[in-house]
Parts: sequence; C-alpha cells; structure tokens
Amino acid sequence: MAMVSPQFVPLSDPKPDSKEFIDILTGEKPQVRTPLVEYIVDDVVMKPIVEGMLGRRWIPYGCDRDSQKAYLDNFIEFWYRMGYDFVRFEQSLDFVEPKLVIDDAAPGSPKKREWADEHQGALTTREDFERFRWPSIEEFDFFPFEYLNAHLPDGMGLISSHGGGVFEHTTWIMSLEGFCAALVSDAALVSAVTQKLGDLMASFYEHLLELDRLVAVFPGDDMGYNVGTIVSPDDLRRYFLPWHRKFAVMTHEKGLPYFLHSCGNVEKIMEDLIVDVRIDGKHSFENNIIPVQDFQARYGDRIAVLGGMDLNILGASTPEEVRKQTRFLIETCGSRGRYAVGSGNSIPSYIPVPNYLALVEEAVRSFT
Repeated sequence: MAMVSPQFVPLSDPKPDSKEFIDILTGEKPQVRTPLVEYIVDDVVMKPIVEGMLGRRWIPYGCDRDSQKAYLDNFIEFWYRMGYDFVRFEQSLDFVEPKLVIDDAAPGSPKKREWADEHQGALTTREDFERFRWPSIEEFDFFPFEYLNAHLPDGMGLISSHGGGVFEHTTWIMSLEGFCAALVSDAALVSAVTQKLGDLMASFYEHLLELDRLVAVFPGDDMGYNVGTIVSPDDLRRYFLPWHRKFAVMTHEKGLPYFLHSCGNVEKIMEDLIVDVRIDGKHSFENNIIPVQDFQARYGDRIAVLGGMDLNILGASTPEEVRKQTRFLIETCGSRGRYAVGSGNSIPSYIPVPNYLALVEEAVRSFT
C-alpha cells in the first residue's frame, strides 16, 4: 500500500499528557486543546502505518508471549506516535456465543468478520443455564493489560474495559430472539443470566482497577439502533443499567471517570445514564441519529463528548473533506469544552488509511 506523507504525524517527539486529557474531559481544566480520542483502531488500518510510517515489523497477536509482547509494543508505539495521550485496550472473557463468520470485505484484509447469531442462542432455557460453561476470572489472562500498564511512555495513560457490556453479551449468548422471548416467557432466566454476567464483569473490573496507569474506564455496550433502543427503556433500566451504575461506582471510588460507548439512538435513557449511572462522557454518534455538535449542545454542560466524526464521512469522503469536518468539530465542539475529537464509532478495517491519517493530522496540527 502506498503511504501518504502527513506533515505532523507520526510525531517525532510526542508529549502525551493523560492527566490533562482527563482534566479537559471532566471539566477540571479549560479546553486548552482538543485532544484525540479513539475507541478501537482495527489492525488492518494500524498495520500499514506501523510498517510504512513507523518502520517497524508487524507481529500479529498470538498465543505465545513473544508475539504478544511484540504486538503490544507496536500497539503502544502506534498510539504514542499518532498523538494520543493514552492507549485504549479491551479483551473479553471467553463466553460461548454463536457467531456468523465471513471473510472481511475490506481490501487487503486477511481477517474474518463476525456477527452475533440473532436467531440461535447457546443459552435459551433454564436447562441450558444450568449446564452452561461460564468462564472463570481466575483462568483469565490479564497479561496484556499488565504489560501495557508497565510499558507506557511517560505521560501516557491506559484506558480500558471488559470487551463488550452486559447487554451485548446477554443478547449474544441467548441470541436477540431468544433474549426477547425470555423477556416475555421467563424473566427469571433473564435475571439469572444478567446476574451471572454482571458478577463476572464486576470481578473483572476489580482486577482492572488495580492498574496504576489506568486513567479511565471506557466500556462499550450497544443498546440502540437507528430510531430507538433495541429493547424497551424499562427493560434496560431493570436488567442492565444497574450494572453500569455498579461499574461506574467502582470506577469513581478509584477517582477515575467512567465513559460509555453505546451505538444507536439511546435518547430515551440519556437521563438515566447521566443522573443514575453517572457516566462522565458519551461516545458513538451518527449524523442521521443526532450530529455530535447537537448532542453536545444538549448535554455537553453535564458530561464529556467523545469523537463524533460520522463514519459515512470518514469512510467515503476525500482526505480533504475529512480534514474540513475535523476542523469543524474542533472549532464547534472543541470551543465549548469537555470535548475530544475522533471517529463517531471506531476505525474499522474499511476506513481508508489516508482518511484516518487526515483526521489525526488535522487534530494534531491544531494543538502542536
């Protein structure tokens, strides 16, 4: 892949400041700059930058410690040299979740893409629950979290979470159809599944929150779609939001902010998220639901606003159009405060590398 040559990135002498990053987003410090934020950068986008711009050998994350260390070293260098104040990393406990798998359609991608099977679940009855294989916290390998925590450059922080939230894993284990059927026919089963998942994730966060370079907990739990929440707001309030409240309490007890990534239209539970769960920031925005600048005008005096570059723009526009939209977000949302610029969702494999670099370059240019 032919690489572009941005003027500002990769940074030759980065000066990450994760404390300032958090202070800006929590309102402890004025918006002296508009920092970068990202939820996930896919390896397909990361690899050509690591190889073509950073001059490093790409090593996939494998089962052995040597490949894991090599991957994580590249991971740190990527976030560091692209101008972020942190690395964000997540992994999930090993739940049994039926998936639909196809080849990734992104040009040059060797990966597979997975979707949750919405029709056939691994657990849909009380009998399934009794024999279901639940993962063990004691058997989970926290090595990558600990390695990142121990090897970050000065000034960088670790932002992390369990991979996937209680709502997501419930619907992935039961299937969306099986979950919805159980809401009607066996609410006690739903309670049992969510209780088990929530307890496991709470134990996971107990371990995570012991890391001394952790600067924020930033989980994802997609509870919405284009026009509303996937299930009724009352069901979310009953089974799922209490777990986010618990995780937020655990995080706040450590003096750290709790940010939330949730896709879709979650307007009907925003007051719950702000007042009851007490999230400190919201991520994931689509212009056809609510443009990030409009969301910020509505809620930005109460919580931080993260990202917001619509993926349709990021994926289908020219680099110059991406630059223009990045400047607009910095000038509009950044001027109001408690804002970090980045994608509206993540950097998936189909995002053109020049477009991703245009976003990052324009943000870095604004504060260097």
